[in-house]
Amino acid sequence: MAEYQYAGPRFAGNVALVTGGLNGIGRAVVERLAAEGCQVVVADIMDQAAGEASLAEIGDKAVYLRLNVCVEAEWEAAAAMIATRFGRLDILVANAGVGGVSPVRDIKFESWRHTMSVNLDGVFLSTKHCMDLLAASGASRRGGSSIINMSSSMGLNGLANASAYSASKGGVRLFSKSTAVEFAQMKLPVRVNSIHPGFVRTPLLVANASAEDVAFYERETPVGRLAEVDEIAAAIAFLASEDASYMTGSELVVDGGYNAH
Repeated sequence: MAEYQYAGPRFAGNVALVTGGLNGIGRAVVERLAAEGCQVVVADIMDQAAGEASLAEIGDKAVYLRLNVCVEAEWEAAAAMIATRFGRLDILVANAGVGGVSPVRDIKFESWRHTMSVNLDGVFLSTKHCMDLLAASGASRRGGSSIINMSSSMGLNGLANASAYSASKGGVRLFSKSTAVEFAQMKLPVRVNSIHPGFVRTPLLVANASAEDVAFYERETPVGRLAEVDEIAAAIAFLASEDASYMTGSELVVDGGYNAH
């Protein structure tokens, strides 16, 4: 194998798709990849004009795609658009997700299904409909193309009143491992890893968590603070890069030590 040599921006010439890319961790990932030379397709559920306006400051490195990750026909159209417009796909970050806290006896079935549909079905559909594009591009990348699926520290350990969320994120973890092994055995040049953030200071958390909640999260995290979105984006950029060429089927935990105690 040829020795890897750094040749400028890590993602120059690469194309990435980031779901849930307008806010929070997804937005930080988009900005990080674009800053390192990547062309990024930013998928979210905001209407087209508003989504494009939201990305204006990033410039031509970010292209908006309105996409409901739960709808298979929209994934088929998304893959066709990327193939036609860019001719390749090197990085897939399946970040779109929903949260929610409730005792199990109070969870309505439709709420349970919505959580599973966005958090888990969306990951399945993204892999199914992007794997051929990723495989075609992966032949020219050391280690192959890269899929990074957003799980959570709650996908490794349970938390009271978070059963639906934990179940969905645990499913993402094992789906990632299974597809990583499947693709490796097929000699398909596509790596698959999951990332497991702890408590992150996102706009959604700030809007919905009380001061008492935040204090609890900080107490439960050994480093004593919430993560910032750029810290998670940096870890995702590593998994997306050729620096992680020998990593597949792995779970990268970025949680300030939460799962270490």
